[in-house]
Amino acid sequence: MRHARVIALAGLAIAATAVAAYAAQTTVVPVPDNAPVQTAPLEVDLSKTQWGDAEAGAGKAAACGACHGADGNPDVPTYPRLAGQSERYIARQLALFASGERHSGLAAVMAPFAQALSPQDMRDVGAYFARQKAGAGVADDTVVADGPYAGLKFYEIGQQLYRGGAPERGIPACLACHGPTGAGNPGPAYPHIGGQQADYTTQRLTEYKAGVTSEKDPALFHIMAQVTAKLTEQEIGALSSYIQGLHDRADDVAAAGAASKQ
Repeated sequence: MRHARVIALAGLAIAATAVAAYAAQTTVVPVPDNAPVQTAPLEVDLSKTQWGDAEAGAGKAAACGACHGADGNPDVPTYPRLAGQSERYIARQLALFASGERHSGLAAVMAPFAQALSPQDMRDVGAYFARQKAGAGVADDTVVADGPYAGLKFYEIGQQLYRGGAPERGIPACLACHGPTGAGNPGPAYPHIGGQQADYTTQRLTEYKAGVTSEKDPALFHIMAQVTAKLTEQEIGALSSYIQGLHDRADDVAAAGAASKQ
């Protein structure tokens, strides 16, 4: 019995020594507890959704207010106005952010928010902002000192292009798709651009001019890429300024008159 006990204790000692030796030779890599969360792109199918519910969308759009304003009219010039935008356009852009097909600008910020929404949520959020009244800014009326547009006010360069295009250069008038007041066309999902922030519009037009996209269905992108390809930097800036001040004055007057009668 005594010999057996000695052998057993010796075995335990050898095992302990082996474990210690292994541990000394093994590098333990700690798992970081603050690793960034990676969100994978999603496949979004909007074809199986119903018309958006604006009331349901109000709650779902609460998170959007931090950047875009509670009513879709942000204070920061680089964030786009969503108020008055068509439901279909907003839902489609959210789907592009969620799928990773739109990755320029602040897409990295937008992706997690978009991926948290179901396709129907996207329609509901779009419906909510479609009901909000779009604001507008002020166009730049600084007189251009030199160049081909010398003597014109800066926004007037954009006004000419928006209303008449430049046929001799193959540039169509913007109002052909976006309307005289920039209200857009919800049918083919041409966006509402009247009153849009100039900084944001400049960014988007510059992206279109670059002509690079990851969209699986780039038909609409290619339309804009063809239009902007021939625009100069000055023309893009002037168009953005004109659009920022563009709004439906008749609607504003009617609304003011109705308010005064109450």
